[in-house]
Amino acid sequence: MNKLSHINEQGEATMVDVSDKKVTARTATASGEVFFPKEVFETLRSNQFSNKKGSIIQTAVIAGIQAVKKTADLIPLCHQLALSKVHIDIQPKENTLKIYCTVKCTERTGVEMEALTGVSISALTIYDMCKALSHDIKIANIQLEQKSGGKSDFNR
Repeated sequence: MNKLSHINEQGEATMVDVSDKKVTARTATASGEVFFPKEVFETLRSNQFSNKKGSIIQTAVIAGIQAVKKTADLIPLCHQLALSKVHIDIQPKENTLKIYCTVKCTERTGVEMEALTGVSISALTIYDMCKALSHDIKIANIQLEQKSGGKSDFNR
């Protein structure tokens, strides 16, 4: 039976001891979406997704990369990881910006939380840069798409 890995026998929060795990190449990709009212999305598209604050997409990419590197500072029980690669891709779809974040490392633990953090902060940055046009912007569907390396792989 699976059990929560961050809770010890006394019910206390604990960081997982990964010292006995094998160092392997690890990768994870997460995704999420930012939904806009149609008229807001058309305004953004007509301005090449830029506003007076700058490029919405490029600012969100940089914010997401910075967030990935700070994941262990933001989520208390995450390990500090030496990251090999962070790639954030943001693509316009119908009234939506679709975000993908892929993170790679060679470590004893995976990078799922880093990929999810990258998507989350990219989405929040997009919201921040667009909220002057409307507060009817939705962030949704943040999820792990795949992970590899370590004990088990996952593909959605």
